[in-house]
Amino acid sequence: MRAIHVTSFAPLIARGAERQRAGCACPAEQIQYEFAELKNPLDKFELYNTVLSALTWRKYNGEIDLICDTAALEYFTRTGITEVYSAIRPTIPADLEGINPAMFWAAAKLLALRDTPAPVVILDTDFIVWKKLKFNNAVIAAHREDLYPDVYPPPDYFRMNPGYSFNPAFNYAALPLNTAFLYLPDETFKQYYTNMAIEFMKSAQDIDDCLCYMVYAEQRMLAMCADYLKVQVRTLLDKDRVFEPQKVCTHLWGEKQRMRDDPQSAERFNRRCASRIEKEFSEYVYLVETIERINQ
Repeated sequence: MRAIHVTSFAPLIARGAERQRAGCACPAEQIQYEFAELKNPLDKFELYNTVLSALTWRKYNGEIDLICDTAALEYFTRTGITEVYSAIRPTIPADLEGINPAMFWAAAKLLALRDTPAPVVILDTDFIVWKKLKFNNAVIAAHREDLYPDVYPPPDYFRMNPGYSFNPAFNYAALPLNTAFLYLPDETFKQYYTNMAIEFMKSAQDIDDCLCYMVYAEQRMLAMCADYLKVQVRTLLDKDRVFEPQKVCTHLWGEKQRMRDDPQSAERFNRRCASRIEKEFSEYVYLVETIERINQ
């Protein structure tokens, strides 16, 4: 099964620009990191996770492409990471078709899904699948999520431009679907979902909210569209057991912030990743040296 990774640096660039406009007291090197030159926009553990995500997918489940913007392509080419992909498609527009990148930091995923024929798997670069998966006519997501009101508020929370309306036929009690992993087998449903999500993002007013709006467009919209069209859905994980040890997959998720706060934990993770690459993907062992060098 062909899969895609999607990377856009537009959210990083937007956050850097906002901090400059606001006179943010962040260190100058942080602004440079996020805005000016993007020399090392990703942490070392993110690079290792990206490499392992792509290589393990190719080992167990098929081809994987990188869909990205020009800034991401330049960075991944410089690091050599493009070599782990079956194909590279730098088709994500820098302006995300007018979508606010600070609010909708995963918008590139939805644009890429819209333009990639089904059946297709999209997985986050921090999501690793360790086994061969079975695919059928059901949509597959990572797991369901509870409707916590501070994450998934009701529709009247959202400030939308004139002309946009929420579908009264949607089931707003449908539990959102986490899209760290997503398999879409049908082109008709894929187009319906992505078009609905993209319309929402393009219709939202500019608000200082980079959580509720994004997960509504990507994860809650998916669940409601599937429920509305009576599309079968299954998940890789039980939502009540997400934080237990897993054998099928690994999602770094919240661990990323913990590792940023704890360099020793990050270094232990990096060593485990490097060891795994050396043992299972020896033809790519040179990437270990590259990742270590570019992040010094």
